[in-house]
Amino acid sequence: MSDIRVTVWNEYQDEQKREEVAKVYPNGLHVAIADFLNREGGIKAKCSVITDPDQGFGEEILDSTDVMVYWAHMLHHIVEDKFAQRLVDRVQRGMGIVFLHSAHRSKAFCRLLGTSGRLSWREAEERCRVWAVNPQHPIAAGVPLQFAIDCEEMYSEPFGIPNPDDTVFISWFQGGNVFRSGVTFHREFGKIFYFQPGHETYPNYFNKDIQRVIINAVKWAVPAVRIPDTECPNDTEPLEKLN
Repeated sequence: MSDIRVTVWNEYQDEQKREEVAKVYPNGLHVAIADFLNREGGIKAKCSVITDPDQGFGEEILDSTDVMVYWAHMLHHIVEDKFAQRLVDRVQRGMGIVFLHSAHRSKAFCRLLGTSGRLSWREAEERCRVWAVNPQHPIAAGVPLQFAIDCEEMYSEPFGIPNPDDTVFISWFQGGNVFRSGVTFHREFGKIFYFQPGHETYPNYFNKDIQRVIINAVKWAVPAVRIPDTECPNDTEPLEKLN
């Protein structure tokens, strides 16, 4: 079986402009994520960023991607509509995608789900406890029934998403808020997973439990089929004899 081809996409702006982020992820969040994915057998991860040609969503990149891991923060409006739609189209035709943290407000996430992705948030260095409420799900394999994160940005319900296919994780925050922090969707032929932990000033992508969730999500989101770029072909040959 061939390796799962992963592209980790990142804005890669906070790490270059904010010292507190660069101290945690000196090479960028995308590199930290790609590094632990590449340590897992059967996964081959590369990176793209918003300053690359086609803002990191070039056709050649997407042609060689089975699953995209998407981290974003403040530049959702900078991503051009045509590239956001290109990504949506690829997911609908079978490519898997894992949205992380603030990517809940990205154009691609909102277009795929058809909702706003809005939520409540707070930065207060809060302790967070992540519960696997669907422990039999493949994304929860090898993950404790619950694990603690010392510091994480608080995200809270209500979360502007449709009802998920599966809610795999729910998080509780020290201030009392709760959040559906790990949810799955299918859109046409593509699989989608959203996972909340991963604020840029905290080293949570070095947390082994968070790494395991993302690795499992990549394996779960692998395409079962990839549909070619055709729009309602009208020259399909009949399978049975026509009268």
